[in-house]
Amino acid sequence: MTSWKFICLVEDIPVLGARRVARPQGLEVAVFRTESNDVFALLDRCPHKGGPLSQGIVFGSSVACPLHNWTIGLCNGQAQAPDEGCTPRFQVKVENGEVYLDAHELAHHALLETRPLAGPALRTTVL
Repeated sequence: MTSWKFICLVEDIPVLGARRVARPQGLEVAVFRTESNDVFALLDRCPHKGGPLSQGIVFGSSVACPLHNWTIGLCNGQAQAPDEGCTPRFQVKVENGEVYLDAHELAHHALLETRPLAGPALRTTVL
């Protein structure tokens, strides 16, 4: 039996936008709202270079990564061809305008994914 965790109201998610859900472990989950008020949830990480999908532009049932404009399907997390890759998705339930995520998935799904380090964060020399 699935245990659902209340996240927010649908109206708390901007139309064609997203909210981020922090987890005790692992990267945040991005919860998206389409123009037709459908709600989807993906790990907040593009499969290409780890860009924050929650900051991307939602169009139709996809989101464009803000870093390199990869198109990621909201229903399956799959990158649109010719790009390849997939970001983990999370089950969503909307009931009476309330958004719920699967509590077990929040606690255990996609915990090993990380964001790549770039720029000054990679420096090991003291200046």
